[in-house]
Amino acid sequence: MALLLTRQDVESLLSMAEAMVAVEAAFREHALGNVIMPLRTTIRVHGGVNLGMPAYIGGEMDALGLKAVSVYNDNPARRGLPAVLATVLLEDPHSGALLAIMDGSWLTAMRTGAASGVATRYLAREDAHVATILGAGVQGQTQLMAICAARAIRRAYIYDLDPQRSRAYAETMSQRLGLEVIPTADLRMAVEAADVLCAATSAHEPVFPGAWLRPGTHVNGIGSHAPAARELDSETIRRSLLVVDNREAALAEAGDILIPLREGAIAESHIHGELGQVITGQVAGRTSAEQITRFKSVGRSMQDGATSARGDALARERGVGQFLAL
Repeated sequence: MALLLTRQDVESLLSMAEAMVAVEAAFREHALGNVIMPLRTTIRVHGGVNLGMPAYIGGEMDALGLKAVSVYNDNPARRGLPAVLATVLLEDPHSGALLAIMDGSWLTAMRTGAASGVATRYLAREDAHVATILGAGVQGQTQLMAICAARAIRRAYIYDLDPQRSRAYAETMSQRLGLEVIPTADLRMAVEAADVLCAATSAHEPVFPGAWLRPGTHVNGIGSHAPAARELDSETIRRSLLVVDNREAALAEAGDILIPLREGAIAESHIHGELGQVITGQVAGRTSAEQITRFKSVGRSMQDGATSARGDALARERGVGQFLAL
């Protein structure tokens, strides 16, 4: 019997705090050598990207999962569908038996936000109070949720190319978080004001010049995950203490890093380490209040496996979902 969890079920079960606990544990196990995680498979068809993402997280977690996810950026306008669609299969690592099938779209947004939240917890200044989000989509929402879970944010700015989306985002997130969220068309002001900045856009070119960043800013970049696309320019990367979710994946997929490498702006040694290594103390995090820190995430399947395992455990504890005989 497999447990079926709908998107509504997943939303009811997974708070940002729960997602961050699961994701931090996955990064820790990865740094300790307890994760098996092949690079994701990619199929590009009809203008979309279809990905297969398996992972086993060992150690205390002992979870085995597979996510099938598609990204079609024209879905909302052309088909009335979300740009990101995903399904997660959770299996018993000892027998291979299917434990759960769950909607992965909200889970993807939550685990992506959670990774940035964990990075913010370990890399941002303790006195960070102002957040700026670039991109008013679903990912932008969970990014702000996670930043607020990691730091005592008092004010947030939202910038989007569509002012109407910015205003709607500000209204929604102000109510959700009990926080002053200000929509703005002044990109430079929003960047310069940030203690913590998150780029969560679909841009293929840098969104702002790195010279705008104030010393001490922490930057999370999660929107771009293709070798020829980037949200942040070479100056941002060059100025930052650069931490990645996974070195192998970053050097295969992250245009934010690959393009500066090709330009000669940085060398591979500029990658300071992986987030899991910072969590376990294998490498240092921020070393001064003036340092600009940068977390680059391309998204790793261990995040899905860990978050889905937590969702499954919570569902069984609370009697949520339906059991199906396949």
